[in-house]
Amino acid sequence: MIISSERIMDRFELRASEGRACLIPYVTAGFPDLTVSAEALVAIAEAGADVIEWGIPFSDPLADGPTIQNSSFDALAAGMTVERALELLGDFRKQHSTPVVIFSYLNPLLRYGFNDFLSDAREVGVQGLLLTDLPTGADPELENMVSDSELDLIRLLAPTTSRERISEVGSGGQGFLYYISRTGVTGARAELRDSLADEVREIREVVELPVAVGFGISTPAQAAQVGAVADGVVVGSALVRTLRERGPRGAGDFVRELREGMDGGAEGAV
Repeated sequence: MIISSERIMDRFELRASEGRACLIPYVTAGFPDLTVSAEALVAIAEAGADVIEWGIPFSDPLADGPTIQNSSFDALAAGMTVERALELLGDFRKQHSTPVVIFSYLNPLLRYGFNDFLSDAREVGVQGLLLTDLPTGADPELENMVSDSELDLIRLLAPTTSRERISEVGSGGQGFLYYISRTGVTGARAELRDSLADEVREIREVVELPVAVGFGISTPAQAAQVGAVADGVVVGSALVRTLRERGPRGAGDFVRELREGMDGGAEGAV
């Protein structure tokens, strides 16, 4: 039996009422293999993830840094497919209601059959879809298909996005806005940009959706800094690296440390 998943917006509203930000870990489906990946999904949910980004591995992940690129290559080598990624989520949904956002490039979903994917994703309790290579307005037909599917279409914003474009992107998104904290590809960084707080404030002036920040967040202290100024904190490369080095239990421990760091206060806010 599939457990009904929570709405993404409901989770953000709950955390906001508590004065806390949402923690959004990213993991690559099928990395380092199907069994470990399934265990990691459960571990990070039970460690305090508010929303999970479940990455569909792709052979040409241009927006990703080396850590996530390598995890995608390993997952593909281990036999991960879109179908199997959804099957793992179906198993996960038998015990957990944590909202899940599919993080993918368009190509794997088009090969699968876009309408079939949307239907199958809803059936296993997926709540949102983030497509790295589908900018707002690039393909209205595909965008409308997502909207009609009841999946939240999660939109990306970059530091280079103009104020006018921010408003357009925000009006076409659901769930939350994912703000990329810096230009370039994904990857853990030692420091966050000093201007991040001001940038988040400017986004909030023109959009109503919660703003989650990702790219480069790699420590509990950084997660706390970002959580003090944003509605959500996305951690990807650092978690994928931890999963490679320490396995599912270590990945769960790392997510727990991030959550504890975020809940410890807003000291050192950027």
